[in-house]
Parts: sequence; structure tokens; C-alpha cells
Amino acid sequence: QVQLVESGGGLVQAGGSLRLSCAASGRTFSSYAMGWFRQAPGKEREFVAAITWGGYRYYPDSVKGRCTISRDNAKNTVYLQMNSLKPEDTAVYYCAAAKTVQIITTQSGEFYWGQGTQVTVSS
Repeated sequence: QVQLVESGGGLVQAGGSLRLSCAASGRTFSSYAMGWFRQAPGKEREFVAAITWGGYRYYPDSVKGRCTISRDNAKNTVYLQMNSLKPEDTAVYYCAAAKTVQIITTQSGEFYWGQGTQVTVSS
């Protein structure tokens, strides 16, 4: 099993930046694909970014160019750097781990989830 703990959320003005972190437990972290999702009140969960164990990255068009996912396998940590933040980026951001990146990008399969961290972007 993998346990995930997110941090780094907060309140930021539009146009600002935040870096979210997700610390993972478990000796097999490097073998998992990792991802970030978000969910705003009253909206469905949305895929934000994913990264394979080898470092290939995936983004939806809604965040491409503004978000960068990275991982440090030595630290069992995955990051989400978010720039040029907009009010519509306001949501709870969740870290996820899965055996394959396809599970994350298709949101179909077994996931491990963190508890989430709130990101609020003021206009």
C-alpha cells in the first residue's frame, strides 16, 4: 500500500504561484505512476497532471503550460508547480498513486489517494 500526504495549499492572488507537495510512504514509490486531481465545490473531480515512474508527464489542456508535475523518487515525493493561477483553479487538490499512468489519466482502476489540500485563488 501507499499512503499519501499533501501539503502546500493556501490562498494566493490571481496570477500567483503555488507548489504543492505529496509525500508518499512505502518502499515501492518509484514503481507507481503519480498524479494530481482537483475538485471544486459542486463540480466533478478533474484530472490535473500525471507522471510515470520514468518521468513522462501528462496534462489536460486546461492546465497545460501553467502546471508542471515532477517527482523525486529519492524523497518519495511528487510536486505540482502551478503558475499564473486563476480563480477557477480554486479547488481541493488531491494526490494519487496508481500502478499505471493510464489508470490515472482515464480515472479507471485502483488508486491510492491523499486527504487533499485546499487551493484558493482570489481575483
